[in-house]
Amino acid sequence: MPEGNNYTGSAQWYISAPNDVAVCIDRLAGRRITGRLYHRYSTEAIPFLTGEQVVYRMEELFDRLRFPYAATSERTFGGEKWAHAPAPAVQECVMDNRELLSKHGDLGTFIIRVRHRQNSSWQGAVTWMEADKTVQFRSVWELIKLIEGAMDTGEEVERVSWTDDK
Repeated sequence: MPEGNNYTGSAQWYISAPNDVAVCIDRLAGRRITGRLYHRYSTEAIPFLTGEQVVYRMEELFDRLRFPYAATSERTFGGEKWAHAPAPAVQECVMDNRELLSKHGDLGTFIIRVRHRQNSSWQGAVTWMEADKTVQFRSVWELIKLIEGAMDTGEEVERVSWTDDK
C-alpha cells in the first residue's frame, strides 16, 4: 500500500508512453465508480462518474494524441471522399512522471497503459498500485472488470483475475 503520495513504490509504478494515465477511484455506489483521471498534458483532474465515462475520457485523449493509433475508425458513406485526419496538435507535457504517480484515489489507484487500439477495443497493461500488481488486458471490457474486481463492491459481478496466468 502506498504511503501518502509517495513516488517510491514498486518497479511496476511507472509512466512510459505519452498516453499513460492515472485513474483515481474515490467513491463507490453499488457498481458505479467515480473519481478522477490524470495525464501528463494537464495539471487539472478530469472527473468521471462511471466506468464508461473514464473510458470515453481516455479515448478522447488517445484521439487527440493519435496514439496509440486506432486500427479502426468511424466511416462515412456517400458522396464524400475519406479525408486523412489532420496531424495531431503538438501536446506539451505539463506534469512530470513523479507528479503523475503521486496522484492517488481515496479507494484505489490504477496506472493504465494502452498499447494498442485494435479490433475496436484496447489492449495493454494496468497496474493496481495499492496491491502492487500489474496484469495485461485484451479489451476495454476486461479492463473495466479488472477495476471493478479490485474495488470488490460486494455485489456479484463477473470477475477477471488479477493474476497474470490467463
